[in-house]
Amino acid sequence: MRAWMWYLVGGLPVALAAPLLPVFERQLVYALGGAVAIAVIVRRLRAGRVARRRAWWIMVAAMGCAVTANLCWAADLGLGGTGGDLPLVDGIYFAMYPLIGAAMLGQPAVHRYGSALAGFTEAGVALCTAVVVTWVALYDPFVRDRPEHSVSLSVALFPALDLLILATAVRMVVAAGALRATHLLLLGGAACLLTSDILYFVSVAGGGGWAGSGITSAGWAATYLFLGASVLHPTAAMPPAPARPSSATWGTVVVAVVVLVGPAATAWSLLRELREPSLDVPDVVVPLVPTAVTALLLVIRLGHAGRVERRRALDLQDALRQQSQMQALLRHHALHDALTGLPNRRLLDDRLTELLAAGGRGGLILFDLDGFKDVNDRFGHPTGDALLVEVARRLEALLTPGDTLARLGGDEFALLCPGVGEADLLERGERLLAALRRPVDVNGSELFVSGTAGARGFSAGYSATIVLADADVALYAAKAAGKDRVVAFDEQLRDRQLQRSQTAQRLRAALAADELAVHYQPIVALGGDRTVGFEALVRWCPPAAAPIGPDRFIPAAEASGLIVALGDWVLNRACRDAAPWHAATGAGVSVNVSPRQLAEPDFVARVHAALSASGLPGHALTLEITEGVLVGAGPQAEQTIAHLTALRAIGVKVAIDDFGTGYSSLAYLRDLPIDILKIDRSFLPHSRDDVAGQTALVRAIVDLARSLGLVTVAEGVETEEHYDLLCGLGCDRVQGYLLGHPVPADAVLEPVG
Repeated sequence: MRAWMWYLVGGLPVALAAPLLPVFERQLVYALGGAVAIAVIVRRLRAGRVARRRAWWIMVAAMGCAVTANLCWAADLGLGGTGGDLPLVDGIYFAMYPLIGAAMLGQPAVHRYGSALAGFTEAGVALCTAVVVTWVALYDPFVRDRPEHSVSLSVALFPALDLLILATAVRMVVAAGALRATHLLLLGGAACLLTSDILYFVSVAGGGGWAGSGITSAGWAATYLFLGASVLHPTAAMPPAPARPSSATWGTVVVAVVVLVGPAATAWSLLRELREPSLDVPDVVVPLVPTAVTALLLVIRLGHAGRVERRRALDLQDALRQQSQMQALLRHHALHDALTGLPNRRLLDDRLTELLAAGGRGGLILFDLDGFKDVNDRFGHPTGDALLVEVARRLEALLTPGDTLARLGGDEFALLCPGVGEADLLERGERLLAALRRPVDVNGSELFVSGTAGARGFSAGYSATIVLADADVALYAAKAAGKDRVVAFDEQLRDRQLQRSQTAQRLRAALAADELAVHYQPIVALGGDRTVGFEALVRWCPPAAAPIGPDRFIPAAEASGLIVALGDWVLNRACRDAAPWHAATGAGVSVNVSPRQLAEPDFVARVHAALSASGLPGHALTLEITEGVLVGAGPQAEQTIAHLTALRAIGVKVAIDDFGTGYSSLAYLRDLPIDILKIDRSFLPHSRDDVAGQTALVRAIVDLARSLGLVTVAEGVETEEHYDLLCGLGCDRVQGYLLGHPVPADAVLEPVG
């Protein structure tokens, strides 16, 4: 059971027992009830467990007045006095009434659409009606019409002060919006006080004693009980709730009923006086004046209600306007990129669909930024975002009426050009790429990026899905062709993409069915023609079908992500095949590793596992990578370097494959974990006309490698002239058809022996 319920249950027997006590003890019970209420309220205030603190401090003052007066009356009775003729004490006691009223005025929140005076018109109407009823039911019959019973001023004040409590209670009910339990307990205390005072007035005016009847004693004691319980209820600690705006609610009905009570009571009083007959001026004036004031208050209330409704209407209009703005903002966010403000993929798709549905023609260009990932890795994502914003502004300057420039995500953009032909579309694409090639100043850094684009012209009869897919195919072809260019879609591109997809599916099944094999091409040391190693080359020979060349299935594996599984398979097979010949001859094995494999966090563990399972020592394994894997910055490049450094620590060698066809940065040759340079076959002379130029290039590479302590391996050696040239230039090793074709593992030991 909660504290407020214990308080009521514990105090109720005392309140009910009060009528049974002598007058002196009753005064002590009243004082005790007020003192306990003070203690409870003060304790809650100090604990910070009440809201509207000022109102509760006023209630403490009200209870203080009650306690002081009752103790004074008790003291007078104890000293032999009558206790009923102490004007100063009566004044202290009567101060309790306005203080209780002020405490109740401070309880509710101000009405949302009103002011600090919210609820006072209703309180005024109730007060005027109560004045009429009090006059008709109490003062006129018990005071004016019974001169034989004189009523003291203090007794006559009780109903008048009760009118003040009634008015403040009505105002609290109206202004509170949502009545809480603490409000109801306050109203319960006010009801006990009003009822007891009215019964006390009737008792004394009818000739009873000044101490009142037993019922009034119980009611006064219950008043302090309810007021103390109100602060103990948990809702006393809750902040005031906003009032609920209402138009035709129960409150309006109550006001209408109250308004009718005054005229009805006036009419009844006049009829009674006419029958007696004792009608005089007060019998007419006293009821009619409050009734007239009630009419005035109703006019004020109607005016206030009109203002409230107008304010509600304005608030509603403002809310609808804000809602419309919010919906427009949400629609904009749903259809535009948050970073650049450009249309997003959804809006582009909608406009493309509308254009095609209307039978329009035009073109679509998909493009992305080359090297954008490197910008993010080197300078951070904020710089990358600033670059995207600057690119968007630069490209917007190239738009013509009707164009739609959209950001599809990441560094990928699209340009929809209604009404253009294919030639104009390609020209637009070239202009876009030219704009991208200009350096961009971002946060004090001059950045250089380029773009790669795929273009697709269309006319009526196409779907948006097909146009977007075809433009993406063209973009993929542009990337495969070397980037920084625009490629127009044609049907052959789609066929090639379909073939890649089908090849990837077949390759997945071939891996599971063990249809692949690894062949090995010898690597020969010059100056002795000793075979020092073999390069592992994967072959795909489907049963009852022509072999499929690496130039077909390796790109498919790269594009589909199957290259990781394929690379692991080749690595494990090569280590297992190489273990016997290494044990017999000391020759090692070279295995190509894709950038995608190096991106795997557990790549080092996979190499360790392949070596351990095969028994091949680490120094017998060479991993061949491309230049682009090591050039750049960011987490991926750092991870690659960490992988290779860890593997070189156990003897594994690292070779740069096709050196000279990529970045060829001297910095990475000097600083990064590299052991071998493989000179691409394109540097060997193919005719007598290019011998001098090609020889100079090969000599430069060999001299560079020697100065850095790197081993050189020349690929594609197919003629005696190539062999003699490389011997004369001081190349360390050679590889090519002149020295041997790739052969299965079981044929490796034959030429070696």
